[in-house]
Amino acid sequence: MDKAREIAINILNEVHEEGAYANVALARHLRKADLSDQDRRFVTELVYGAVKAGDTLDWILRRYVNRPLKKIPPMVRDILRLGLYQIFYLDKVPASAACNTAVELTKKYSHAGTVKFVNAVLRTAVREPEKAAFPEGKGKATEGLALKSQHPYWLVKRWVKQFGFEEAEALCAFDNGQPVLSVRTNTLKSNREDLLKALQAAGAEVQESPWTPEGILVTAHGALDNLAPLQEGLCQVQDESSMLVAHVVDPQPGELIIDCCSAPGGKTTHMAALMKNEGRIVAGDIYEHKLERIEENAQRLGITIIEPTLLDAREVGEEYEDMADRVLVDAPCSGLGVLRRKPDARWNKSAEEIAVLPTLQGEILDSAAKALKAGGVLVYSTCTIDPSENDEVVEAFLTRHPEFTLEQTGSFLPVKRPDKMVQLYPQRDGTDGFFIARMRKAKG
Repeated sequence: MDKAREIAINILNEVHEEGAYANVALARHLRKADLSDQDRRFVTELVYGAVKAGDTLDWILRRYVNRPLKKIPPMVRDILRLGLYQIFYLDKVPASAACNTAVELTKKYSHAGTVKFVNAVLRTAVREPEKAAFPEGKGKATEGLALKSQHPYWLVKRWVKQFGFEEAEALCAFDNGQPVLSVRTNTLKSNREDLLKALQAAGAEVQESPWTPEGILVTAHGALDNLAPLQEGLCQVQDESSMLVAHVVDPQPGELIIDCCSAPGGKTTHMAALMKNEGRIVAGDIYEHKLERIEENAQRLGITIIEPTLLDAREVGEEYEDMADRVLVDAPCSGLGVLRRKPDARWNKSAEEIAVLPTLQGEILDSAAKALKAGGVLVYSTCTIDPSENDEVVEAFLTRHPEFTLEQTGSFLPVKRPDKMVQLYPQRDGTDGFFIARMRKAKG
């Protein structure tokens, strides 16, 4: 039995049948398994690749089976998906190996009749790949792009309308690129120059981020559990665009800051560092286990001013009326700007979900406004690129709250921009999609 493929199949089954997050399930299985570095990389490639291919793999599978996919036992369905992924997307894997290991896995997880079925389907796919040619031509370009780029059709259609076909194609290509790990220097314990040296000494390949003075791109590294500078609290894993938010908040030592939706605490701990660990940060979230993550990060980084607080962001105004110097609303959103980092996320979104999010985002902003002192600063951020969740939410809030003024958000970035509201697009800026707007409450 091929151990790497068997682990991959079990992870895929957890993702598809139990709703597990691919990255969480993968990390858990890899910790338990005794695998070589090469096999660890292979399992990672199989899992992330097959999960990311999602509905595209199912579309291919339908070309070779004459029964509804839901009538195929779940484990067998995943064995077929993994086999097809290797046949169509992994040039370095011999087709015979993909077929043979799929057959062995089916023998273990199903019965003899199913073994013949799996063998027939995969060998037909090897013999007749043209059956799975994606649609082309007039009227089918968007569907073809969705299948080729492994994105939901409804989403690609939305992006074609928003950006045009070529930009939508570039955005899909960005999502399918390899995300680079980025870390933020913990300036309470180190500086970027010293951290670069420490990471290199730990065997990592690194370079400075062009976006923030604390940011470092880690282009090659071993297991993060063994990366000493990270475990010693000299840095925090955080996406580059996410690091911009604390700079826009611009918190000052001694102030009371409320971070309404703070878990897992990247922006929270960044603000604490900018405040030199002086003052008070109320870090709210509605999940107890997420608050524990904030506490763990704060302890590792040597931060003492963060107060993890079980709090519904829509009630922050009632709890802290007129108290905060600054409030950050890093709002729950569709996450359409960070799909390259979450291979399963693209298949867990829907147009219906996006349609209801602006109401929740507006309610949180209304409550946050109430928590601010006169003259206080309110920052709204998301990791999405959909205008309905971004500038439209801010404009609606400003209409409801004439006591707030939109400031030139781009002027607070480490690399200045003229934008009144900052919107980063992956296909234009080469970084995760992110939105930030900074507003100030009238002094009275």
